[in-house]
Amino acid sequence: MDTVFYTLHDFILYTKAVVYLLMGGILITLPLFWHFLTGRDEKKRTF
Repeated sequence: MDTVFYTLHDFILYTKAVVYLLMGGILITLPLFWHFLTGRDEKKRTF
């Protein structure tokens, strides 16, 4: 994939789009991973 940027605006727009996709992926993945980590915790007995 050979991407040629002719102007600074093209470069910033492309970079912003990639960052937004990464942030969206992290926002979706982090809660799922947290649920995976804490989903099997046993309930603590309180007397």
